[in-house]
Amino acid sequence: MSNREPVPFAQWDEPEGEWTLPGACPVRSNRTLMLEAAARFLFPTVLVFSVYLLIVGHYAPGGGFPGGLVAGLAFVLRYIAGGESEGAEIGSRFVVRPPVLMGLGLLVAVVSALAPAAFGAPVLASAKVSFDIPLIGTVDLVSSLLIDIGVYLLIIGVVLDLLRSLGSGIERDAREAAGEEAGP
Repeated sequence: MSNREPVPFAQWDEPEGEWTLPGACPVRSNRTLMLEAAARFLFPTVLVFSVYLLIVGHYAPGGGFPGGLVAGLAFVLRYIAGGESEGAEIGSRFVVRPPVLMGLGLLVAVVSALAPAAFGAPVLASAKVSFDIPLIGTVDLVSSLLIDIGVYLLIIGVVLDLLRSLGSGIERDAREAAGEEAGP
């Protein structure tokens, strides 16, 4: 027989171990194991799909904007599952400030759009380079991919900034509600 007491029905899926709690959550009972497990599984998969959309955008539907939106949705899922500490960070290894990401994306897009003018071509002109990679075959690289990479970074930065600004109020309200429940 087990010495464990029965778990109330409302708490059956509440995470028990620290391994499922990547960050500080103001109200621990608001987190579910299923959502956290799904977010941890889907996050890298959705990011890989967003990079696929980014790269394939020159020959099929996709590009920097839809790829950035899909990557942004991955961060929204991560934010919903883990709160502020998960959503505003890429993984848990390093923090990327959204304004820096937006600035970098804008810089990459503008410089790559204006670069052809330095060589006497019109602005936004595109060049194509083909080269062979062993075991893969011929790879065509289009210079306008740099513009899409800039847009991709810009959109991810905007989504992370929205999560940071809109989510901070939600986090604050949850902390205040948890403080009121603790009582004076």
